[in-house]
Amino acid sequence: MERADKVVMNTYGRQPLVLVKGEGCRVWDDTGKEYLDCLAGLAVVNLGHAHPEVARAAAAQLTQLVHVSNIYYTTPMVELAEALVRLSFADRVFFANSGAEVNEGAIKLVRRYSRERFGEGRHRIICMENSFHGRTLGALSATGQSKFWQGFDPLLPGFVFVPFNDLDAVANAVDDTVCAVMLEPIQGEGGVCLPSPDYLKGLRQLCNDKGLLLILDEIQTGLGRTGKLFAQENFGITPDVMTLAKALANGLPMGALLATAEVAGAFVPGTHASTFGAGPVVAAAAKTALDLLSAPEFLAGVREQGVFLSKRLAAMQADLHVIKEVR
Repeated sequence: MERADKVVMNTYGRQPLVLVKGEGCRVWDDTGKEYLDCLAGLAVVNLGHAHPEVARAAAAQLTQLVHVSNIYYTTPMVELAEALVRLSFADRVFFANSGAEVNEGAIKLVRRYSRERFGEGRHRIICMENSFHGRTLGALSATGQSKFWQGFDPLLPGFVFVPFNDLDAVANAVDDTVCAVMLEPIQGEGGVCLPSPDYLKGLRQLCNDKGLLLILDEIQTGLGRTGKLFAQENFGITPDVMTLAKALANGLPMGALLATAEVAGAFVPGTHASTFGAGPVVAAAAKTALDLLSAPEFLAGVREQGVFLSKRLAAMQADLHVIKEVR
């Protein structure tokens, strides 16, 4: 820890632990002490640490082809894209390395699409207060928490913020300059804020009526965390654009930007790129992870464990005053 403090930038309030091993839902420090990991690497290792099938897929690919950039085709990239399209609303996928990157890509995509369809001037995006979309300048500009903005102004213009779960506020913010609405289906960093049952359906209908694109940031809510592969399935809607990351490769860096064919057509060669996006090793791991995460028996197990934990935490709430609400 002392060595790290001398050479690593001070951007994290790290816990005084040096972790050396992980297996399933447990990790071990450098003294051999065992811990139950309730954070899952910040919603990343949804399959548990060092999942053997994911590890085997990555190791096998590591001996074949590691990197060629995206000026060539690779089988792992194509197979992963096909799986994402098959499992979602989307027709096309763009790959990057993180959630912030694909949220940046989503912002660029909807602005370019709107410019091509409607001309100049229709570029603003309605975002939610208390939202979180990433730390890069564009994603930060779409994030509705001023505490993250401090010292980084001027932010990217063109974002307007309204309260989460307030359909009227969104409707009142729409004018001829707005091209899209961007939100998390369930707010994560903002406090695990759930929408009312009809909010997202109403938002989808509003976007349809006004000719706006709907962007769902499923970076934290997606890939099984709600008992469905994507949280949007709980609300009976589909977006025009969706972003995924975190658990997609179960610990390896991977982000995906998904869109309908019409919207995706706004990207052509030269408009967006990623040197490392869907590199063969990470894509092979992600394809295996996605197969496991999307399995009906896995998702059924998530729902069963969710009910169990909700009941047990609710029962503990009376005695543990640190539990304010079980969501």
